[in-house]
Amino acid sequence: MKFRRQKTADNTVNVTPLIDVVFLLLIFFMVSTTFTKESELTIDLPEAEGALAESEPEAIEIGIDAEGHYSLNDTALVNQKILTLMKGLDKLAEGDTDKQVIIRADAKASHQAVVTAMDAAGRSGFVHLSITTQRSEK
Repeated sequence: MKFRRQKTADNTVNVTPLIDVVFLLLIFFMVSTTFTKESELTIDLPEAEGALAESEPEAIEIGIDAEGHYSLNDTALVNQKILTLMKGLDKLAEGDTDKQVIIRADAKASHQAVVTAMDAAGRSGFVHLSITTQRSEK
């Protein structure tokens, strides 16, 4: 007598296609999502409360007013070009680039005017650069 085994139904669920679909959805959302980081800068104008530094008599002072006009040791320059500023720095330095350059900018002066003054000093070979502030009135 032959007995046959009857096949039993397989009651397990194959999760491989489900995992594939989940990974595809995950990749889709990762690629299609944009990450934006919005930030806002609040800038306070420079003030300091330290002791006043005595400036060296041989320092060169670059003055910048609110409109961005330059002056060298309180002598106004004819224009706002960087070459004019560099020629004035070279004339005042008389070849001595070890002199200290002090930038005294108005609080309402544009950032570009200050950066241009710093660039002119750097191109002229000056390495000692400082920026002055005023004492806060409290």
